[in-house]
Amino acid sequence: MTVLYGIKNCDSVKKARKWLSEQGYAHDFYDLRSGDLNLKTVVRLIEMTNSDVLLNRRGTTWRNLDSAIKESVNQENIAELLLANPTLIKRPVLDYDDRITVGFKPELYSTIFNH
Repeated sequence: MTVLYGIKNCDSVKKARKWLSEQGYAHDFYDLRSGDLNLKTVVRLIEMTNSDVLLNRRGTTWRNLDSAIKESVNQENIAELLLANPTLIKRPVLDYDDRITVGFKPELYSTIFNH
């Protein structure tokens, strides 16, 4: 099963969803703002990528975090931080064939689905 994690109004997520649909790849979309994200999923995403790849340090949510929280982020607390602030997760996150890909580039998606 292919799952795309993201936020509906994010341009990169829109492009990824459009690409998947145009190429005929069925997928489930998981809106990170839905409130249904769980710790098990967040830990799996971190383990399969890397917390540095998954954590969006350029977005508004990161900029609005208290500086003490930003400075204290580490491997032990990152999952809880992402669970509490799911918009800190870089988007989109593609979960396909037991692999996780962060971000959207058409050529990368073509490679992934035509392996």
